[in-house]
Amino acid sequence: MELWQLPATRLAAGIRDREFSATEVARASLDRIAAVNPTVNALVELRPEETLAEAARADAAVAAGAPLGPLHGVPVSTKINTAEKGKLASQGLSALVNQYAPGDEGCISALRAAGPVFLGRSNAPAFSMRWFSTNDPHGRTLNPYDAARTPGGSSGGAAAGVATGMTPIAQGNDIGGSIRYPAACCGVVGVRPTVGLVSNWMPPLDIELEGPLTFQTWAVQGPLARTVEDARLALHAMVSPDLRDPFGIPAAPPSTAGRPPAKVKVVRDVGLAKSLPAMDAGVDRAAAWLAEAGHQVEEIDLPLLGEAARLWSLLLFEDMRPMLPQMRAMGDEATRRGLVHCYEAAAELWGAEPGVTAYIQGWARRATLITRLQELLGDDTVLLTPASAEPAFEQDADYLDGARARSLFAAQWPMIAVPVLGFPAVSVPTGQDTGLPIGVQLIGGRFTEDLLLDTAAAIEAHSGFGTPIDPR
Repeated sequence: MELWQLPATRLAAGIRDREFSATEVARASLDRIAAVNPTVNALVELRPEETLAEAARADAAVAAGAPLGPLHGVPVSTKINTAEKGKLASQGLSALVNQYAPGDEGCISALRAAGPVFLGRSNAPAFSMRWFSTNDPHGRTLNPYDAARTPGGSSGGAAAGVATGMTPIAQGNDIGGSIRYPAACCGVVGVRPTVGLVSNWMPPLDIELEGPLTFQTWAVQGPLARTVEDARLALHAMVSPDLRDPFGIPAAPPSTAGRPPAKVKVVRDVGLAKSLPAMDAGVDRAAAWLAEAGHQVEEIDLPLLGEAARLWSLLLFEDMRPMLPQMRAMGDEATRRGLVHCYEAAAELWGAEPGVTAYIQGWARRATLITRLQELLGDDTVLLTPASAEPAFEQDADYLDGARARSLFAAQWPMIAVPVLGFPAVSVPTGQDTGLPIGVQLIGGRFTEDLLLDTAAAIEAHSGFGTPIDPR
């Protein structure tokens, strides 16, 4: 097996034990990028000389017997909307193509302390506000399984890069499925942690895009990886109690050692969109595998997830309304047309201008839903849902046709319900249908990331699904 095909856990152990060097691993990854990135366009800023110099420093630390972090020498990509010192921080915007980060964002600082080799910057849509990964300055990222389908967004470059073997781990972020949905589209694992577990602090940039309350309380940083154990390794490296983050929490996920398997409650439909047969079959497979692995599995109705999904479009889009002039001025055509369809979809639920009373009541209702879901889940129960009601959407479905664009919001109820409530969730593949990856989502009580990952590992053990792949 080639070095670029190995999981991160194996690479970290091999570098630590001097079975191979960080430089050899970095060269293998750079060679793989040269071979496949021109096809999928997942990584948009590469500096091979810097990467190799960083790998050489990692090898020197091994030789000197220095303390090594859990990701020492392992290649990792970072996203163009996340500040990495000295690297492009374009947000996918032509106006910011010359903006370079003055310092590391909190999650990048935590990753850096774990010792990886930063390999490149992954592509994302303008403002990272689409379930697609296309923008004017960096172009279109393709799904490695089918170029006519989205790789997901906004961390589409991260997911496509992991799926094709460019890096074993990628950093992403998520406010509406931006880690979990690309993972599902590209057949990898994506982790959305509990709000506050991983730092969301960022240094000031030349042009500050201060986020409203939904951005501050819903957006999280997390990993994408090819295996559950790689995702666990990366998540624990990223956990970073950081009180510069207004919602940062000085805590870590509790260990699940010695705990019985999680109870699993299956939720298929919340009244917004019926899952297509391929997605329903994915849930069937996962539920059967979990039952076989000793989990108690039962199907339930849970309307509060549908209510949370509807609140997403009220609270997020009303928060964004004052930002629209700037977004229209700086965004590309897909952004401008997509925003029209976003507000059309929200208007179908809330009216064209919901007003301050609906907004305030929405925030109040959110607190009730959080309490009710935490009471249901506790620390021993997880929800199993489809990743979406559909497999990966056709490219640009969010702006080419208004009716189709509005249908995406209903299909994405599993993705958008979770951020509103701030709970952790994991996307894990269960197989393929007509050549496209099919994934499911696991949702747990707050700070039950390891319980979710244990449950995801039971699905992974049965699925036989794996990456990396060559682009098709």
